[in-house]
Amino acid sequence: MKINNSIIKQILMLILFCLVSKTVSAQQTFTNPLLDYGADPYSTYHNGYYYYTHTMQNHLVLLKTKSLADLKNAEKKVIWTAPSNTEYSAEIWAPEFHFIKGKWYAYFAADNGSNNTHRMYVLENDSKDPMQGEWVFKGKIAAQTDKWAIDGNIFTYKKQLYMIWSGWEGDTNGQQNIYIAKMKTPIQIDGDRVRIASPTNPWELHGALHDDVNPPQVNVNEGPQFLTHKNKAFIVFSASGCWTDNYSLGLLTFTGKDNLLDSLAWVKSDKPILEQSNKTKVYAPGHNSFFKSPNGKEDWILYHANSNPGEGCGVQRSPRMQQIKWDENGNPVIGEPVSEGVSVAIPAMK
Repeated sequence: MKINNSIIKQILMLILFCLVSKTVSAQQTFTNPLLDYGADPYSTYHNGYYYYTHTMQNHLVLLKTKSLADLKNAEKKVIWTAPSNTEYSAEIWAPEFHFIKGKWYAYFAADNGSNNTHRMYVLENDSKDPMQGEWVFKGKIAAQTDKWAIDGNIFTYKKQLYMIWSGWEGDTNGQQNIYIAKMKTPIQIDGDRVRIASPTNPWELHGALHDDVNPPQVNVNEGPQFLTHKNKAFIVFSASGCWTDNYSLGLLTFTGKDNLLDSLAWVKSDKPILEQSNKTKVYAPGHNSFFKSPNGKEDWILYHANSNPGEGCGVQRSPRMQQIKWDENGNPVIGEPVSEGVSVAIPAMK
């Protein structure tokens, strides 16, 4: 009997689909880390898929998956590579992808090979699927003062679009602060920046350096990420130098009504909400982002960390995730970072 080739292909595709579906549905737990490498992890959930990315230094990469617990098997694509000899050709850090008003935007920090030139930049894509279409470079995105800037996070609060980032007050390295500004459009900041946090607490001041390039001490607040729960608004940020094991997460709580640009309305936590643990053997946890479970009922945190002390800001950093709980006052509770190899229930699918 002669069988049509198209029928054979359809049968094979059906078998493959069943095998993949069975594998995904059978996965009930995961272990950290999610990947062997991945600093500054970030994900966006859109139309049933998570679009994940992390720092890759000279290009932008997207991973597409139904479950971040299965990130190792995600579809992967390089969506943009930095052109040589430009102000944004090197040290591409902390990319984020956002779907805003029917278009996709990619935000990232980059420089020309010298850290002193770091600024934020943005790409735009008209396609409904960020894995398709053309990513168009739209240029630098900066406040009026246009100072050193990294780690931009974009969010909407009460119908207003905002950007928060880490930056220098002037033109020299020594301290990184958290700034906020309103946005006119997804590619343009409205007016100037407002400083809402600076490193002041002892746990934020681990920043000694021992090289000939940088100052002897750099105090750091960076990696800000906006978070809401019920009627409360927060910014979670990374504190101390990533080159130290004391890299950790702090919390800013908004105590005002509507004006996020009121610097006095942001109150900092007295202690970190996530820090290194000798007990669980997780070091320098930081630079996080947030996501909800596929059923929308659970809050989760993505962050990077090292597996051993003294590994600093290098390629040893790997992405991890764990669920966030909420205390009786509606504040986020993360607890200790989960040990590697410990089985954790996947984010709820239904």
